[in-house]
Amino acid sequence: MRNASLVTEFILLGILHTEDLETMLFVLFLSFYILTLMGNLLILLAIVSSARLHTPMYFFLCKLSVCDIFFPSVSSPKMLFYLSGNSRAISYSGCVSQLFFYHFLGCTEFFLYTVMAYDRFVAICYPLRYTIIMSHRVCAILAMGTSFFGCIQAIFLTTFTFQLPYCGPNEVDYYFCDIPVMLKLACADTSALEMVGFISVGLMPLSCFLVILTSYSCIVYSILQIRSTEGQRRAFSTCSAHLTAILLSFMPVVLIYLQPTPNPWLNATVQVLNNLVTPMLNPLIYSLRNKEVKYSLRKVLEEMALIHEK
Repeated sequence: MRNASLVTEFILLGILHTEDLETMLFVLFLSFYILTLMGNLLILLAIVSSARLHTPMYFFLCKLSVCDIFFPSVSSPKMLFYLSGNSRAISYSGCVSQLFFYHFLGCTEFFLYTVMAYDRFVAICYPLRYTIIMSHRVCAILAMGTSFFGCIQAIFLTTFTFQLPYCGPNEVDYYFCDIPVMLKLACADTSALEMVGFISVGLMPLSCFLVILTSYSCIVYSILQIRSTEGQRRAFSTCSAHLTAILLSFMPVVLIYLQPTPNPWLNATVQVLNNLVTPMLNPLIYSLRNKEVKYSLRKVLEEMALIHEK
């Protein structure tokens, strides 16, 4: 990557209008972060330890939990570091890494939600062929594909952001390095690049959303053909958790990247919810409405309690 920059580090100014709230925010965000890590680790343990959950749907849920562990870890440790009274400086390479991994994990999750929608589509619309279509090989290819295309998207966005010269101000008016705030600091005309970024960041989630919408339209149609009320209830229950998680993930992208006039305070608030609250809620969304996951989680917690007693 070409670096014509004179800036060697950036200063993260944090969330606007929170100058006297550092201690409260530190405790709040640290609690969210710990709960996110614990919740997703428990989901991983529950799925890995239960042979009944070794199915494509839970395989993809495992990958989602891994993404939800790393996604908040891109920005939260540095944010907690400076909220505790330490330096707000971040190196140029550290800023590049933050932006890359944020979009890599975020894009991977969008592609993963799309694959999970396809999995539910096959399970409900073609139940007799489900195990043939969603074979171990196909699941592995789809899982690797989500990371591959997420990486391609992140490389493009990171390259197009940091190929600009950064030679003057180095104060990032945000709590981590992201495209909109970094473009403001560039010593060049960014209007064309802002449009490219707008199209790129908007096009990928929109494409995923259209595929998901198509899948769920077919799913709803198939569910309505089920004569049994209990069968309809179970099918809707299986999909409702996935739809809730999709809405929680897609709405922040629309609010942050696709609004005509950016609002820094609103963006920061929505971004915090997206980075910390959504990954924390995903384990609850997928476990509270799923008897198999709840049963497996109960077994894991009981085993942990027995080990602690010994």
